[in-house]
Amino acid sequence: MSDRDRVVQVLAEEVRGAGPAETPGRLCHAAVRLLPVTGASVSLCAEGMPVPLSASSPRVEYLMEVQATLGDGPCLTAAATGAPVFAGDLTADRDALRWPVYAQQAAAAGIRAVYALPLGHRTVCVGTLDLYREAPGTLDVADLDAARTVADEMTRALMALTRPTGSGRRDGDTWLRALIAHHDEAYQAVGMVMAQLGVPADEALARLRARAFAQGRTVTDMAHEVVDLRQDFLRQDFDAG
Repeated sequence: MSDRDRVVQVLAEEVRGAGPAETPGRLCHAAVRLLPVTGASVSLCAEGMPVPLSASSPRVEYLMEVQATLGDGPCLTAAATGAPVFAGDLTADRDALRWPVYAQQAAAAGIRAVYALPLGHRTVCVGTLDLYREAPGTLDVADLDAARTVADEMTRALMALTRPTGSGRRDGDTWLRALIAHHDEAYQAVGMVMAQLGVPADEALARLRARAFAQGRTVTDMAHEVVDLRQDFLRQDFDAG
């Protein structure tokens, strides 16, 4: 059995019997077993910010939210360029300077290296698979091949989430719509900030992220407070509602 066949077999065994909502998480856990990494996460691409989908641990989930809040980090770079991003040491000059705040937050959480692989096809990126490691360094050729195989299988799983069945039903559609609807609150909040301040969408999103970061919250939490009218951007201070 080739190394690729072995990886595919492990992934297939991991997701056997899993429903749509469980599949991405199971693949993340399988990636941690297959690769010399501490954690794995998957995010979907969306205009302006990633949609966190699943993570192998609370620490990794936190770092997903950090990237969404900052609008900066390896997974956003991979999504924007459609090319893999390998940050071998977030405390070293090159990677630390590339995403300075994210690098500081990741290092504080005990993560020194992040590898982000785009999901999708050559011309369309649907999301990213992010791999995290406590020790600095790069993936060797065999591990990189295994990581790409995991990314390929993750892409197939995401594509299958809304694929019609023989009955015409979309197995993962309800769950996926609920996920996107939850994330859409961020875009509703951006619209409210645009109306309050008379600024374009990119500036409104930047303001939302800045206030979230200043208050030590995620952009998702901040958006919820804006929609619930507990945060008003017409106020000049950063006090809660």
